[in-house]
Amino acid sequence: MSLQTQPQRRVVSFHYTLTDTKGNQLDTSRDSQQPLTFLEGSGQIIPGLERALALLSVGDTRVIEVEAQDAYGKYEQELVIEVPRERLPNSESVAVDDQFQASGPQGESLMFRVIEVLADKVRLDGNHPLAGENLTFDIEITQARAATLDEIAHGHAHGPGGHHH
Repeated sequence: MSLQTQPQRRVVSFHYTLTDTKGNQLDTSRDSQQPLTFLEGSGQIIPGLERALALLSVGDTRVIEVEAQDAYGKYEQELVIEVPRERLPNSESVAVDDQFQASGPQGESLMFRVIEVLADKVRLDGNHPLAGENLTFDIEITQARAATLDEIAHGHAHGPGGHHH
């Protein structure tokens, strides 16, 4: 009988600056003192970035390019819908970029962003705002350690930069 061991999962902290293909900065952790912390294999960050970070150690810096399909997915036109304006809460004051939560067919939570307000209809987009975008992350690994059994059971990192119970 052979014992199979699972690969060691880590809690990784990193600073990042996120830019789009035109070089526009979309987000950064460097403005705060706190890096982003996540538990490997828990789906907390986009897959393309997580795969690249798995190969890095504390102190490593890299520019990581993530294709749209490994980030927030491709842009799906069928997720753009029109609904009667009166079906939305606060229908008289609804504006572009407002967000609404709805339930999907299996009860899952879906987010929609208002992209156009017409006289009696509203166009909503259920795509993530970065869907269809190739992304570039300039990262620095600040900490990496073995995940505890408690963190693995809970599905997230605990302590500074992680979740607190």
